[in-house]
Amino acid sequence: MANEADVFVVDDDDAVRDSIVLSLRLAGHKVEAFRSATAFLDAGAAQRRGCLVTDIRMPEMDGLELQEELARRGAKLAVVVITGHGDVPLAVRAMKAGATDFLEKPFAREALLGCVARALDAAPKAASDAETQALRARLNTLTPREREVFARVVAGKQSKVVAYELGTSPRTVEVHRARMMKKMAAANLADLVRMALALGGEFLR
Repeated sequence: MANEADVFVVDDDDAVRDSIVLSLRLAGHKVEAFRSATAFLDAGAAQRRGCLVTDIRMPEMDGLELQEELARRGAKLAVVVITGHGDVPLAVRAMKAGATDFLEKPFAREALLGCVARALDAAPKAASDAETQALRARLNTLTPREREVFARVVAGKQSKVVAYELGTSPRTVEVHRARMMKKMAAANLADLVRMALALGGEFLR
């Protein structure tokens, strides 16, 4: 049950950290909060099970470095990373390294709770053959241009950058992106990144 699991929050911003903790506790989660990655590690929390919600950009040790350290220690925590504007490429790196999900600031309480629930539900699992085949079937419905947009979106590139690379307008890119998201049945960017990983990472090079 989610309310029996531990959720750890690591963020150097007091206001953001307190807001996350309050939202999680109101939802029935047991929460421990830390101002830094080193404080989290020093407390021995890495050896426990549950979910870690961590900001990516922090002084001393950032969220990606914390994730790498957890991997070295053989930690069993599911990781949800918090990103600011322009940090999507970092979030993609985190998911390639095993993070369960990511949240882009500002995020709604419901989005936070959804990410934590998915992380606590189970450790990330490899997609089954049937799921991979279903993803490939969706992928095959994309036009060549939609595939090009797919590859650039999961790389964390903004529409204006994608437009420049493809020689088109940002508005046209947004239209292709919307159609591609619908065909892939992706609710958000994190969904799309998970799909790209399940497809063998061919879009995440």
